[in-house]
Amino acid sequence: MDWLVIGGSAMTVAGLGLLGYCIYEAFAAKRANLEDEAMRARLQKVVAINMGALFLSVLGLMCVVLGVFLG
Repeated sequence: MDWLVIGGSAMTVAGLGLLGYCIYEAFAAKRANLEDEAMRARLQKVVAINMGALFLSVLGLMCVVLGVFLG
């Protein structure tokens, strides 16, 4: 079950990378001093990516735990 642990770890690292990207984009939007509507539109895109990144990280961690239990 090593492949499950390795694959799950890769998914988790990818999810954490996307979370870092979301943090960077949120700070960039704050520094841009956008109007309320433009800020809202930009952050809505970041929230969608953030939710996907969290889902990817959770799936990866579930694969790691499953691989450890089965291996």
